[in-house]
Amino acid sequence: MYQAVARAPIPALDRPFRRLSDAATYSRLWLGIAAVIALTGGERGREAALEGVLAVGVTSATTNLGIKPLARRRRPDRADASLAAARQARMPESGSFPSGHAASAFAFGYAVGRHLPGLAVPIRLLAGGVAYSRVHTGVHYPGDVAIGSVVGAGTAAMVAAASDRISLSRRRQRQSDDHLR
Repeated sequence: MYQAVARAPIPALDRPFRRLSDAATYSRLWLGIAAVIALTGGERGREAALEGVLAVGVTSATTNLGIKPLARRRRPDRADASLAAARQARMPESGSFPSGHAASAFAFGYAVGRHLPGLAVPIRLLAGGVAYSRVHTGVHYPGDVAIGSVVGAGTAAMVAAASDRISLSRRRQRQSDDHLR
């Protein structure tokens, strides 16, 4: 499957997918979107942005500090001359499995989408584009991005559950305080 994507003759998509992949490096894309959402989305936007950034942070730590060192999967070999230079992203030094880009993308998409349903589809489509871009640019195998996406969404679900418990506890405390007054 990797070879099929790597050799697909679609040069019009090479630069856009490389740029998308680069924009998501170090979660810059998600942090930028979070800033816009926080500034323009009111209280719900700030909650979505905060949870999105927390989900990305927890997912990045889980992926890069936990799973990648254990898996130690080598990155794809790009010695193949059929991969156009315009297509290739910088080859990371970390292991290939799972894709941290895909994990962070789906973590952010899950978190923001649950707070702002109107953004759920566009953000998740963008996350899917980032995940695909990692295969298109030759730095991941398809399985790396598939598992990364699952890890990201799963980690974001755990962050969401913790966030919901904290919010519920705060509401109960406020109700108790109001009742005592």
